[in-house]
This record gives sequence, structure tokens and C-alpha cells, in this order.
Amino acid sequence: MAAQAVEGAAVTALRSVFHRVRQAAERSCRHADDVRVVAVSKTKAVSLIRQVYNAGHRCFGENYVQEFIEKAPQLPQDIDWHFIGHLQSNKAKSLIAAVPNLSMVQGVDNEKIANHLDRAVSSIGRKPLPVMVQVNTSGEISKSGIEPANCIELVKHVKFNCPNLMFSGLMTIGMPDYTSTPENFRTLSRCRVEICKELGMPEKQCELSMGMSGDFELAIEMGSTNVRIGSTIFGPRDYSKKQQQQ
Repeated sequence: MAAQAVEGAAVTALRSVFHRVRQAAERSCRHADDVRVVAVSKTKAVSLIRQVYNAGHRCFGENYVQEFIEKAPQLPQDIDWHFIGHLQSNKAKSLIAAVPNLSMVQGVDNEKIANHLDRAVSSIGRKPLPVMVQVNTSGEISKSGIEPANCIELVKHVKFNCPNLMFSGLMTIGMPDYTSTPENFRTLSRCRVEICKELGMPEKQCELSMGMSGDFELAIEMGSTNVRIGSTIFGPRDYSKKQQQQ
């Protein structure tokens, strides 16, 4: 009964998130349908993900490759899975092979991982994989992501040297306490303007993935097309099992 109560809470929370997304979109004179909500399910049980799936949601995100490849085969194949964050190059092939319904990688932050992903996609013969380039907008040395000044070159590499990848946009992860908000969003938006000008792309073809549980409404108001919501939907994360595995 306790598990069912938690799962019910997640579905209620999901509906609340969509209501808040709709309000934020309206405040910025946009349509809520233009904003993708990625339910970030890292550390959460398959049963809980399935409950949210049964409520009609189809887009989920994971951060840890091993956890991802264990959970994905247990869930419906029509889920649009996103890998979020830094991906180690030696894990690219196992991720691509284990999750055939991987819809996007949000976190290409260097040419090496782009090349590994490109080869992994080619090796299984799937259609080109959409990817977002991760930009370090907060300037933290410990944070993954390409420096804003170098993002154009990485985007060019993905577009022109990785035929099995499809450049879809830019993403950023700000400081955990959100103190770098909203400057993160301004920086990412400037990167998009520069990239689209350099490559002659319409800005609508370059998504912005910014905004998480603590700041997704502001992110939407500032142009985000993709928000990553974890704890607000699923509740606080339990990292104890993750630590035990390490």
C-alpha cells in the first residue's frame, strides 16, 4: 500500500508539473506543446516509472549508464528515453546497444564522445541519433560541458563529421543550489544565437534544454524547449544503492 501511495503521488505531481509548464508557457506567449517535459527517473524503481507511463507520459531521462541499461529493457518500447549529462566514451556502445529506443543524448561535451557515439550508432545500423551539446554555463571547473566560447566548433564537428548523429540543440546544468540562475539561461541563449548565425540555422531548429525542478518555470519563460524534472515528480532521490554499487 505504501508503494501505491508513492506512485499515486508521482502521477499527481506529474499533472501539477504540466499545469505549471502550461502557465509558464502562457506567460511567455508560447504554447505548452512546444516544451518537452523529461521525467528524470534516476534511482527510481521500474514500478514507479511504469505508473507514470500508465498515466500517459512517454518521455523519461536517466543519468547513469548501468542503471539505465538495466531498467530500459523492463519497460515499454515506446518510451522516448533521454540520456542526460556526461557520458563516458567507453560506455557509449553499451548504451546504444542496450537501449534501442534511445531518443536523445543530452550531454555531448567533447569531440571524443561525439566520435564514439557516431561509431556506436553506425555499428548497429539505427537511424541518426539526436544529440544536444552540453555547455558549461556556470564556469564550474568540476562541471562537465564545453566552454561557451568553444561550443560553435563542437557543434560544427557533430554536424559535419558525425553523419550518424543529428545536432538538435544545446543543454546546460547549472549550480545545484540554482544560484547561477538565470545567467545560465542567458548564456545558453547567447550560444544559440551565435551558432545559428554561424551555421545559417533557424533558431527554432536549435532546442534549448535548461531548467530542472527548482527553476523550470523561469527556464520556460526564458525560452527553454526542454525541461528535466526529477524530484518534483518522483520525490527525493535515494542514492544509497548507487553508493553501495560503487
